[in-house]
Amino acid sequence: MRLSELEAVVESLLFIAGDAVSLASIAQTIELDQATTRAVVLSLADKYEKEKRGLRIVEIADAYQMCTAAECFEYIRNMYKSPQRQGLTQSLLETLAIIAYKQPMTRAQVEEIRGVNSDHAVTKLLEKRLICEVGRADTPGKPILFGTSKEFLRYFGFKSIRELPPLEEENPEEAKEKDAETEFHT
Repeated sequence: MRLSELEAVVESLLFIAGDAVSLASIAQTIELDQATTRAVVLSLADKYEKEKRGLRIVEIADAYQMCTAAECFEYIRNMYKSPQRQGLTQSLLETLAIIAYKQPMTRAQVEEIRGVNSDHAVTKLLEKRLICEVGRADTPGKPILFGTSKEFLRYFGFKSIRELPPLEEENPEEAKEKDAETEFHT
């Protein structure tokens, strides 16, 4: 098959899937090795990008998904007259950040770091499919371990969890000064 024919097949597969499709699955379907398949997918993605098409192919955790171009968002929203996607509250963002950077984590571990009950936040993040159950802790009661999901990667535009920005390490001297200021003002 020629490259243009392979791209047409990959385009069709991604279009009908409606979700991320693993590289292995695409390769198996088109009967090529993964390196060649990746080259075909990236070639097609590059064409969408260069031609400023309304669709894009994005990589999500060694899988690919067809989605709309970000610059078309306002028009799509106007067409469906739907309100903007509801943002995440401060407590949801805090909980999500803790899980993202320290995963896998139990609810109790999240609460220990936050210092407050996190039942509501964890439940909401599960409902939004930004986190998911990734196993059970090997401790009494076998509590659920949570980690980020593919939806988390999609929501924030990451290919993998390794793209999370590094945490800023606070200078120990600055931390002491902040603590002293806080103590003084309370």
